[in-house]
Amino acid sequence: MSPGSAAKFARACTCLTLLAVTGCNRTPPDPAKEAPSAITVQPDADPALVQVINPAAFPLVDAASYEAPITLNATGTVNPDVSRTIPVISIASGRVIAIHARLGDSVKKGQLLMEVQSADVSSAFSTYLKSVNDERLTRMQLDRATLLHDKGATPTSQLEIAQNAEDDARSAVSAAEQQLHVLGVDKDHPTETVKITAPASGIIIAQNVTDAAAAGVNYSGSANAFTIADLSRVWVICDVYENDLNQVHLGEKVEIRLTAYPGKVLPGIVSDIGAILDPSLHTAKVRIEVANPDTLLRVGMFANVTFFANATQPQVSIPAAAILHLHDRDWVYIPAPGPPPASGMGNFRRVAVHAGQMLPNGMQAVLSGITVGQQVVSNALTLQNAVAP
Repeated sequence: MSPGSAAKFARACTCLTLLAVTGCNRTPPDPAKEAPSAITVQPDADPALVQVINPAAFPLVDAASYEAPITLNATGTVNPDVSRTIPVISIASGRVIAIHARLGDSVKKGQLLMEVQSADVSSAFSTYLKSVNDERLTRMQLDRATLLHDKGATPTSQLEIAQNAEDDARSAVSAAEQQLHVLGVDKDHPTETVKITAPASGIIIAQNVTDAAAAGVNYSGSANAFTIADLSRVWVICDVYENDLNQVHLGEKVEIRLTAYPGKVLPGIVSDIGAILDPSLHTAKVRIEVANPDTLLRVGMFANVTFFANATQPQVSIPAAAILHLHDRDWVYIPAPGPPPASGMGNFRRVAVHAGQMLPNGMQAVLSGITVGQQVVSNALTLQNAVAP
C-alpha cells in the first residue's frame, strides 16, 4: 500500500469511529418539549362594574315593598262595534257610473255615496205609468157606472164591479209609487240612475265597489256596496287562556294601553266572555267596550289589556330616579365589593331590572331584578354621567 492510500484509509477509520461514538450518545427527542406552549387568556374587566371616587356622593336607598293588585295582561285588536255597523245596500242592480265616497271617508247621513245605472228603474217607471193609465180608465168607467146607476139604467152589481176595479187600480198605482221610492227615484222627475245615500253617519270601513263595477244582488252577487261604522264606541277583542279565565268577570273595568300611544291609558268594560275556546290555543275571546269619542282607537290597532283581580300581592318599589333607561332596557346600580372605605374609592355594579308602572310619590314598581331591602343608588343617571367616558 502506498503512503497516500494509507493516509486516506486512516482518515476514513477515524470518521467512522467518531460517527459511531456520536450515535451511541444521542438523547431521544421529548414530545412534551417540542409541543407549542399553552396560550393564556386574560379576561377583560367586567363592563357592568364601575369604580368611583367619593362613593358617598351617590346615596343609596332600600327597595321597599307595597301591596299591588294581582293583574292579568292580554293582547287584542280594535274592532268596530257590530251593533253600530250598517251596510249600504244597492237595491237596484246595474253598473256603477259614479262613486262619491271612498274607503276611510267620514260621511253624514243622507250623503250621496254612488250612482247606479239600472234597468230596474226603467222597468219600475214603466209599471208606474201603466198603473196610472189603468187607474184613469177605471175611474172613468166608475164615473159612467155611477151615472147610469143613479138614472136606474144599470143594476147595483155593475156599480160594485166598477168600484172594485177602481180600487184595484189605485192599489196598483200605490205599489208602483212605492217601488220607485224604494229604488230612490222621484216619480215626478224620472231618471235612469239610482242615487245611493248613506243611511247613517260614520266612517266607511269597507268598500266592495269601484267605478264601472256591477252593483246589486243580481249582477255583483252582493248588495252590500259599503259598510259604515259609528266608531264613537269600539270593541277590543283579546284572547285569554283558559287557566286565566277565573280572573276575568263580566262588567269588570279594565285598562287599555295602545302601542301607538305609549303612556296613554283608556278605560274599558268587559261586555262578553266567549263560551267557545279555540281548540288549538285553548283561549277564549273576551270583548271589551271602549268609548272612542276622538277616534283615537282605529280599527285594527294592537292593544294591551290589563285585568284586575280582587286579591293583592307584594311587589318591589324604588324611586323612579333610581332606574336608568339605557339601550331600550332598564338598569339600577347596586353596591359591589371593592377597596376599603379608607381608600376613598367605591365600586358599583349595573344590574338589569324589569320596571313596572309608575306609583305615587315618585316611586316605580320593579317586577324583577332586585328584592325587597336591597340597596340601589338613588339617582342612577347621575352615577352614569359620572362614569361615562
